[in-house]
Amino acid sequence: MDVSFLTTIFSDALPIAPELIVIVGALIAPLFYFITKDGKWSAIIAEIAIILAAAVAAIALAEESIQGTYMGLFSLDAFSALMMILFLTVVGLVIFISPQSAETTKRSAGEYYALLLVALAGMLFVASSNNLLTIFIGVETVSISSYALAAMKKNDPRAAEAGVKYLIIGGLSSGLTLYGISMIYGLTGTINLAEIGASIGAMDSWNFPFLIGLIAMIAGYGFKISAVPFHMWAPDVYEGASTPVSTFLATGSKKMGFVVLFKIFLVLFVVANATKFGTEEMQYIFAFIAAITMTVGNIVAISQENIKRMLAYSSIAQAGYIMIALAVMSQYALTGGLFHMFTHVFMKGGAFIIVAALITAGLGENISDYKGLAKRAPLVSACMLIFLFSLAGIPPLAGFMSKFVLFSSAIFVDGAVVTKWLWLGLIAVLNSAISLYYYARVVKAMYVDAGESTERIKIKPTHTIAMLICVVFVIYLGVFPDALIDACAKAAEVLFTL
Repeated sequence: MDVSFLTTIFSDALPIAPELIVIVGALIAPLFYFITKDGKWSAIIAEIAIILAAAVAAIALAEESIQGTYMGLFSLDAFSALMMILFLTVVGLVIFISPQSAETTKRSAGEYYALLLVALAGMLFVASSNNLLTIFIGVETVSISSYALAAMKKNDPRAAEAGVKYLIIGGLSSGLTLYGISMIYGLTGTINLAEIGASIGAMDSWNFPFLIGLIAMIAGYGFKISAVPFHMWAPDVYEGASTPVSTFLATGSKKMGFVVLFKIFLVLFVVANATKFGTEEMQYIFAFIAAITMTVGNIVAISQENIKRMLAYSSIAQAGYIMIALAVMSQYALTGGLFHMFTHVFMKGGAFIIVAALITAGLGENISDYKGLAKRAPLVSACMLIFLFSLAGIPPLAGFMSKFVLFSSAIFVDGAVVTKWLWLGLIAVLNSAISLYYYARVVKAMYVDAGESTERIKIKPTHTIAMLICVVFVIYLGVFPDALIDACAKAAEVLFTL
């Protein structure tokens, strides 16, 4: 029997192999829970799917021979492969700590891991998509899964509130995004990014419907990255959801939003738009949003007493930093943005992992609950100190190096020193200094203040392992960043030559 057609099918589907592997895992994970009634087996299946998908993405990143496109809708290249590795790393860490986290529901373990994998599949599709509709579908796949995940913490009214707020705000952002896409499609007659860019290049003046379409998409996807003034959902959802889910939202879902913005606006206004029409206006829009986002995030974080809310506002500020890449719109700036996205996964992810570990051990969520922690859990305190100082940009940790590349991109544009975005770089540096204050509050509570108890805190092994993995990467990427910076530069080059 001739089975050559199977070879052709599998060969053609290779560019979406990581997505297919994750989808298969999402289908199998709840089946194992149904059979065994043990969520650990679902977690193992999910991790196996993630490892296999990561292997394919890593091979694609290293070997151009297996890169390609699928039906003209999805592309597997250096950019999409690198972003896939980022998303797979995030969800892999979240699933790794979930079985032993006290906040993770055990009665719905199969559904929990299936939803995480479905959300991951949506993120992978976003990474490889090259038109507005497939990007939108991928984002909605992640969003719908996230609404359910945010509300899955049983017997906690804050989780129900988080789920409802997230659903309402998410629905609004989806409506705005779809409206923006419809306006762009109505004006250009296409949803392909390169073709839309060509249409923009043919314009000789702004027209109102086109401007409305762009603003609607910025607002819609601005909710996904919690940029000001579209940030109001993040603190409540991060606080109400279980900490593993908060980790996923802060380090994974938000990065997907940036991938969307990079793909749409860099391709439209830098790559496909040969005349550069409208580029400067769009740069100033993003520069203003970046400045206000990092400032609001850092200032409001100072007054927070709940550590999850503090980390939420810190994430808002970090989103403002990454938006510098959208304002500058240079290959070096995109390299810095991608590099900071990777370091943020380990810095912020590590901090949330510690919060999850301490909640599981019976500690509260307020910063005051961390008083005297250095004596009760010295390893955990040392790791938290590393994560917080890295987030503040203290050398020689990863946060310093990624901020250096990202902030300097506001001064070094296309290989030359310019002053156009100097003000944005200065605002970023000042905000980074402000952030040190509220990070230092946590460090002071752990190392200086005396706690009510001196009893040692026992941390689950999986939390310890995940925490140490993040510490290793935070230190390694700060001291030896060259390999990842090169990979980010290669990915940025691919996106800028689409």
